[in-house]
Amino acid sequence: MLQEALEPQRSRAFLLCIGSSIKPGGKTVRNSTPGLFIVHPCVRHGHKKCRMMTIMRKSSTTARAAAKEATHERIVAVAARAIRRSGYDGTGVADIMKEAGLTHGAFYAHFESREAMLAEAAARACAESAAAAADVAASVPAGSALAPMLGAYLSRAHAANPELGCPLAALGSETSRQAPEVRRVTTQHIKETVDLLARQSPDWGQSAAHERALVTISAMVGALLLARAVDDPKLSDDLLDTARRYLTPAGH
Repeated sequence: MLQEALEPQRSRAFLLCIGSSIKPGGKTVRNSTPGLFIVHPCVRHGHKKCRMMTIMRKSSTTARAAAKEATHERIVAVAARAIRRSGYDGTGVADIMKEAGLTHGAFYAHFESREAMLAEAAARACAESAAAAADVAASVPAGSALAPMLGAYLSRAHAANPELGCPLAALGSETSRQAPEVRRVTTQHIKETVDLLARQSPDWGQSAAHERALVTISAMVGALLLARAVDDPKLSDDLLDTARRYLTPAGH
């Protein structure tokens, strides 16, 4: 009976302290071994009850893990908006946690450092920007996506809402001073955007398409950055409109 009691059922039953008794199946098992805790798989309410307890414990653990993941995602989403709104240097841990509805002390349960959070925030911002561009490309016939992509990017709405837009225009001037993880994320996003732009050319796959994509992304990001920088609304609009007009393929 003692050997049976010591089988690996520890997470499925009650612990029997020294000097206590239990009655599995109507029989008494007494623990008289010093320092020993006996675990019996059918304590008090039998195997069915123990299995229910196991399921409850596993469900509780799963729920806690899901809640933590949801909280983590909320922090990253808040940080992704904050870095585009205030820049890397203007984004503090305390402000992010407050906006996420959490205490400052909860931060280190999710990130090893501020730099780790910024890297995830940059990745989220880049992913959101890439998804928006891909959605535009998918909404029109193949080969005709460049014009609507330029229209959405070089728009007044995009210029007025940096926290929801392209991280390259919002953070480009700061990125060179950030941690390698942040720069790596940004570099990958630039490569993917160049490839997406090149795919809109009829000669995609050739060097000329790649070169035009490099010029296009440089002009798009530069025009948006300058349009946000100036305090003259007409000049801002002219920068956006002129860049859009020159970059849009003929016939579109």
